[in-house]
Amino acid sequence: MTKAAEIDIVSVSKIYGQTTAVQSVSLKIPPGTYCCLLGPSGCGKTSTLRMIAGHETISSGDIRLGNKVVTDLPPARRGTAMMFQSYALFPHLDLIDNVAFSLKMKGVEKAARQGKALDMLKLMQLEPYATRRPGQLSGGQQQRVALARALITDPEALLLDEPLSALDPFLKIKMRAELKRLQSSLGISFVHVTHSQEEAMALADLIVIMNDGRIEQAATPRGVFEQPATAFVARFMGDHNVISGRATETTAMGIKLEVAGGGEFLATGRSVVTGQPVDIAVRTDRVRIGESAAPGLGFTGIVSNIEYRGSTVKLLLTGAGIEDFTAIVSDGDFFNRSISVGAAVPLSWEPRDAIVLGRLDS
Repeated sequence: MTKAAEIDIVSVSKIYGQTTAVQSVSLKIPPGTYCCLLGPSGCGKTSTLRMIAGHETISSGDIRLGNKVVTDLPPARRGTAMMFQSYALFPHLDLIDNVAFSLKMKGVEKAARQGKALDMLKLMQLEPYATRRPGQLSGGQQQRVALARALITDPEALLLDEPLSALDPFLKIKMRAELKRLQSSLGISFVHVTHSQEEAMALADLIVIMNDGRIEQAATPRGVFEQPATAFVARFMGDHNVISGRATETTAMGIKLEVAGGGEFLATGRSVVTGQPVDIAVRTDRVRIGESAAPGLGFTGIVSNIEYRGSTVKLLLTGAGIEDFTAIVSDGDFFNRSISVGAAVPLSWEPRDAIVLGRLDS
């Protein structure tokens, strides 16, 4: 297998007519990294992947794979391979010829290409199905054939465009484990586009969260979970509440902000100019219910919705100047209290669970 190479994206933009799909994105993906490009539809993640692959031209900037600038190279000369969302298998060919197809196009002799195809099918645990056609396989098996076909060229990086989107929930979980195992054993970089936060957290060494054609944050899964960089990341990942207001002063405990409804809150993490707008994030799973809060570390919320989730209960609350505040509490804490929609519930949290967020335009 080809040695893994760093992928270096340098100030890359993609413009379609009057629309800028990707805005001056810069990113380094270390060799042997499982990287997930994550974000909502239209955020630029697929355009970025296709530019790495060479299936989209780059409007400005450069892409380097290892020590080679690949910006103007065709896909076949880049050292990457792409697995498409649709799998695009040939229904009239058996699995060996499907997997060997790219080698056939390169003029590789039949016995050699079929031997290598069979090796790839062994890697995917599909050797017993080698003479079958794609229509005789399950969705998960078809995906593994598509992976084998992409990997037979010994790429330095494998690019995957929402590869799990067509699978049922149980199979998605199984295939996540397969992808992670495969990437670890091959040692090359996988760059995987998804809109699923759960999928990215389960798979990635590096999560790159995109919004409106820009990178909001690139970090480890734990880094994204523990320290979201912006309000968008905090909201999109769903693990933090965002409280927006205006900075009123800096204290020994951090910054103090005031929300439109008059409430005041404290948060730590970065300095903010007094009088400027500021967003803070509060961990949903660290919110306590029924306890009086220290000044700036809680409020009384009105319950607007309750979702029972087995071991936990999700409460949605509102307060003065605060909408859609979430508390994830244990089933024991919830059922030990009489809480219903419309009830007023004291909420509190520790100082370490409220952090100041950055802003891309700051």
